[in-house]
Amino acid sequence: MLEGIRIVDMTSIVFGPYATQMLADMGADVIKVEPPTGDQMRQAGRPRATPRMGPVHMTLNRGKRSIALDLKAPSDAATMRRLLATADVFIHNVRGAAIERLGFGYAAIRTIRPDVVYVHCTGFGSGGPYSALQAYDDVIQAASGAATLLPRADGDPRPRYIPSLIADKVAGLYGAQAVLAAIVHRLRTGEGQFVEVPMFESFAHFLLQEHLFGAVFEDPIEPAGYPRQVDPQRQPFPASDGYVSIVPYTPDTVVRTFEVLGAPEVLAEARFATPLDRLRNITQLYAEIAARTPARRCAEWVERMNAAGVPCMKVRDLADLREDPHLAATGFFRSREHASEGGYVEMPLPIRFAATPAMPAAPPPVLDEHGPAIRAELAGQS
Repeated sequence: MLEGIRIVDMTSIVFGPYATQMLADMGADVIKVEPPTGDQMRQAGRPRATPRMGPVHMTLNRGKRSIALDLKAPSDAATMRRLLATADVFIHNVRGAAIERLGFGYAAIRTIRPDVVYVHCTGFGSGGPYSALQAYDDVIQAASGAATLLPRADGDPRPRYIPSLIADKVAGLYGAQAVLAAIVHRLRTGEGQFVEVPMFESFAHFLLQEHLFGAVFEDPIEPAGYPRQVDPQRQPFPASDGYVSIVPYTPDTVVRTFEVLGAPEVLAEARFATPLDRLRNITQLYAEIAARTPARRCAEWVERMNAAGVPCMKVRDLADLREDPHLAATGFFRSREHASEGGYVEMPLPIRFAATPAMPAAPPPVLDEHGPAIRAELAGQS
């Protein structure tokens, strides 16, 4: 799909590497430019054999080639310029003033490669009062209002982070989308461009699709925050041996849910008499479901609800997902062998392209694994 597209990737942590991981999975030649100490996420978790080969690096960097460069050193800066002369895309997350001081701002790179797609993964968009500030996932969750979602749902007033690097990964999705759109433009016109992907704005854009809610109107009649998502009773329901997710989302599935629960009479009560009443009293409706689900095991509810057309799944622990039968059947996890790290598990890109089936990507690189070969390649082109 992206074979023949070279991406020089000077991003670190998760935002940028997640974006370029997807592009590498689509066939792009992604060259990961790292400082001599390596990307910080190489040290997230314990490596099996080789220093700086931790598990998060393993999941974010397959299919990439690694070269270690100290861009403050004249010889390495010269190597970087030669490399960028071969690049279709240059993507980085260095703050604007710092990348200019290094001599790798957009204007400088255009003199090397006029049609380059230059992608800046930044914390906050240019032109705003936060533009010079550093950004990490926690900061973005705080600034975007995401840290106030759990208090809305459970009544505990303490702001809390969603326990996932969700802002980083969402911004990575926007970053991959931006690169692909700019490549299409370049293929059509021959023109490169500067592309800015701000983490704060990207995550706020993602979060507020439903949570802007009543504030979408200039004269709001409802507050921000989609009520269904922050309803305190909209949680997994207890079964006799665990928890299940039951989603009576439509008027019909509400009726079928209570039929399966053996309590159709509940919907005859005045507070639930019509679909609108049920929507207005949804918290009480969830409570009625929760009062009845402990009567059966998870597997029974999953079978009975799905047979009735009501979406239902058992709550799985993270540690159990490797054994999930659906993920096994669809090839979500793939066992691979790494030359230095031994056996490991890979999660290929889950998107399926019928005309261009994906090929297994190369294993995640050891720091500077491809440095000598890339230098030799560049020397041969000069």
